[in-house]
Amino acid sequence: MFLLALILGEKPGRAFRSALTIGIGFVGINLVIGLLVNNLGPAAQAMVEHMGVHLNVIDVGWPASAAIAFASKVGAFVIPIGLLVNIIMLATRLTKTVNVDLWNYWHFAFTGALVTAATGSLTWGLVAAAINAAIVLLLADWTAKMVQDFYGLPGISLPHGFSAAYVPIAIPLNKLIDKIPVINKIEADTDTINKRFGIFGEPIVIGLILGVVLGILAKYDVKGILNLGISMAAVMLLLPRMVRILMEGLIPISEAAKAFMQKRFQGREFYIGLDSAIAVGHPAAIATALVLVPITILLAIILPGNHVLPFGDLATIPFMVVMVVPVTKGNVFRSILIGTIVIGVGLWIATNVAPLFTQVAAEAAFKFPTGATEISSICDGANPLTWVILQIMRLF
Repeated sequence: MFLLALILGEKPGRAFRSALTIGIGFVGINLVIGLLVNNLGPAAQAMVEHMGVHLNVIDVGWPASAAIAFASKVGAFVIPIGLLVNIIMLATRLTKTVNVDLWNYWHFAFTGALVTAATGSLTWGLVAAAINAAIVLLLADWTAKMVQDFYGLPGISLPHGFSAAYVPIAIPLNKLIDKIPVINKIEADTDTINKRFGIFGEPIVIGLILGVVLGILAKYDVKGILNLGISMAAVMLLLPRMVRILMEGLIPISEAAKAFMQKRFQGREFYIGLDSAIAVGHPAAIATALVLVPITILLAIILPGNHVLPFGDLATIPFMVVMVVPVTKGNVFRSILIGTIVIGVGLWIATNVAPLFTQVAAEAAFKFPTGATEISSICDGANPLTWVILQIMRLF
């Protein structure tokens, strides 16, 4: 970010401070997400154990998925491929997004790795990764204004391979809800909830209540229940503040990028493409995600044909809904409805790709969890865009 700011013409001192602040912001966000993971994971495992669920595909979580993706043959090429696709699309005016979120190119590598395993062709895997990168840039452009207005992120887009994939599903589902009597009248954004329920509608109290409910479902003792409640309240309070620190650093670089591009490409508008982590701190996104945790476990139990045991990626549900929430204009009720549908379908997708996922993991020398014969994940194993690209590429 420091080098990018210098290239964009920012003064060294301001560039250094901005880059340092961005780094601190991401450290803060990761700390809070770590708090979420470390508390949700054991609670979810306890819920599953008490329900006596026996599912044979283990959700290994996004860190394992990312490691597997980058360790694959496609992973070795994905960053130059992603950059090349971005440059070509910028030059041909097919995108306005300058995607500097290089870490999340792993989503493209993951798609390519599955295609390589399915077709036996590295070439087709690289093509699939490039197609995924291009589609995500288009989705980032398509949603940029909506994301900027709802989250207050001027000049930013979110070319996130996991989060963006759910927007084409969320938009028609939200329009369908508009046509359902009674349900279409329910207003449940965080401001409305706050006004109707007073202190019980405040984000930190909502986090406390949801944490306590999850603790009860996990059959924790009183201490465990209260600890989980306080931890979830802390997430609701701290995550938005960490995002504000990140934005403090991003704004000068974003402004410099705009000035740089406008000077050299007059009349054109550009967005800086970032990780959707900068938006997950919104109370509507966190509240939706916390409600969806027990719903996800319930769906895993009752859905016929599902073999995936949700665990490692329960804490990534905020990333699944972060671009759904702006579609519903922050309506938590609608976001939960849409989230329930996409998670249900996602569990089937994750089950479907489990054999390929397991094959790719074995080729990458991934250390399997004890007793696991097949693995998958919600992120990106349940990704509908990855699944569609995989099915199309299998035809060749």
